[in-house]
Amino acid sequence: MPSARLRPLGLLLFVTLASNLTGACASATATRPNVLIFLTDDQGWGDLSIHGNTNLATPHIDSIARDGALFDRFYVSPVCSPTRAEFLTGRYHPRGGVYGTSAKAERLNLDEKTVAQTFKASGYATAAFGKWHSGSQNPYHPNARGFDEYYGVLSGHWPNYFDTLMDHNGQSVRGKGFIADDLTDHAIAFIEQKRNQPFFVYLPFNTPHAPMQVPGRFYDKFANAPISMRNRDPEKEDVPFTRAALAMVENVDWNVGRVLERLEKLGLAQETMVLFFSDNGPNSWRWNGDMKGRKGSIDEGGIRSPFMIRWPGQIRPGTRVPQIAAAIDLLPTLADLAGIPITSDKPLDGKSVKPLLMGNKDPWPDRQLFAFRGKHQVSVRTQQYRLDGDGALFDIVADPGQRTDVSAQHPDIATQLRAAAAQMDRDVLAKHGQDDRPLPVGHTALTALPAGDGTTDGTVARSNKAPNSSYFMNWSRTTDSVTWDIEVAQAGNYEVMIEYACPAADLGAMLELTFGSQRISTKVTEAHDPPLLGAEHDRTPRTESFYKDWKPMSLGTIRLEASRGPLVLRATEIPGKQAAEIASITLIRR
Repeated sequence: MPSARLRPLGLLLFVTLASNLTGACASATATRPNVLIFLTDDQGWGDLSIHGNTNLATPHIDSIARDGALFDRFYVSPVCSPTRAEFLTGRYHPRGGVYGTSAKAERLNLDEKTVAQTFKASGYATAAFGKWHSGSQNPYHPNARGFDEYYGVLSGHWPNYFDTLMDHNGQSVRGKGFIADDLTDHAIAFIEQKRNQPFFVYLPFNTPHAPMQVPGRFYDKFANAPISMRNRDPEKEDVPFTRAALAMVENVDWNVGRVLERLEKLGLAQETMVLFFSDNGPNSWRWNGDMKGRKGSIDEGGIRSPFMIRWPGQIRPGTRVPQIAAAIDLLPTLADLAGIPITSDKPLDGKSVKPLLMGNKDPWPDRQLFAFRGKHQVSVRTQQYRLDGDGALFDIVADPGQRTDVSAQHPDIATQLRAAAAQMDRDVLAKHGQDDRPLPVGHTALTALPAGDGTTDGTVARSNKAPNSSYFMNWSRTTDSVTWDIEVAQAGNYEVMIEYACPAADLGAMLELTFGSQRISTKVTEAHDPPLLGAEHDRTPRTESFYKDWKPMSLGTIRLEASRGPLVLRATEIPGKQAAEIASITLIRR
């Protein structure tokens, strides 16, 4: 039975306001709506059957649009962390200090207020289950950004999707089964627990981002299947990769269906807003509606995302929204729909699209939406035109594939949009690459510093060019070092745990950690030489790092004063070929 959670309005006032509505609308309006947001990782606009792709079937995702609204032109960023920042804040990602996806550039500035903080301030139970990718150490951690409950992975390029390590409210735990299924299980459990109060649930799946891993029950359908709909440049398409990606999307669809079904069984469907979108274009050359570009591009194909939203009784089923919109619009729109105030004290770039969802017939003014890539790459989208990152102009309505530059035919429009792009470059990208934010330590009793957040000096190498989820290897010289730029929030004695691997032949290295005048050291005396893992689940060759089951070892206890400085790890003695392979260090305040 639907719950009867009333808004903080007098009952008489509510009845008066509702008197002109249908019974269904009145029922939905009587409750403060729940919010459920699905975000997929590297799923293109074309990876849905509702958009015409016959290579796969996505009935549950499609049903959100069928039962609510489908946006024809919805835009995100070309890569994942920037899109997440824009969704969380309603502001263009560079304003919040997010310029990339690793090496600390993915962190959302601490003075930014998130959509979760907005809903939490209005009494919502808030939770996130999945890929965070907006900063790992507290206070960047999701528990410090408005989410009461968090379960998932904190960074990108996660190396394994089966029984993988997860973060649960700041503690490392072992997941169960395939990651998307596991995240969905936790989301369903939270919804059941909070069904009698308003909840805000964010479910950002890691998939179909590589590595291309998916259970056999989904992959078997595609393993040898013909791919009839191909990329517009079919010679670029890696068909085995496409098959794996489509299988992963069908797994996402199955999990979306599981949550929707549970909402129905709990009697919550009528009072829950459900949203679905992706964080960027497809992660390979596959069918994407003849659009130019893919993930990493600020052309149409790199940043156009599926977006659909349903709210029974409020949003008319089958609504189509032709006006352009973007991830920056989600925070103001959700707050507007829920009738709650926004907590951010910064000006938003997004605007509420509630009038478009509710069938308001008032004229909707044209607008400019911007996308950024690198220091000076800015693309501009209006309702009819796209200015690409090189300054070429396309009539995207007449030429959705961006094949003909019409700058000469429309010089005034080209000049106007180039000026707008240049202004945004000056205003928004002025500090691109100027990141002087240290890694915070000591805000909680335990602070993990993964290899991805450190910098190397000498011949020490990463296991992968993508820092996320990599580890340090090739540590063969005593002049080499690894440094984490940290700022200690609370002085104290900190035990230092290190995750390492070292074969028996290389035992005996002396590891030394320093911070200011303080130093501790210990010898590596226990062999641990596990195999590389990950390939056993891969459906196609990976670009991400493989991983290992690391062994923890205490380096001892070091005194850290409340100050900023380099935390430096060295190997002062290396009797074998290498000191050790290092995955992370963890500082535990004692």
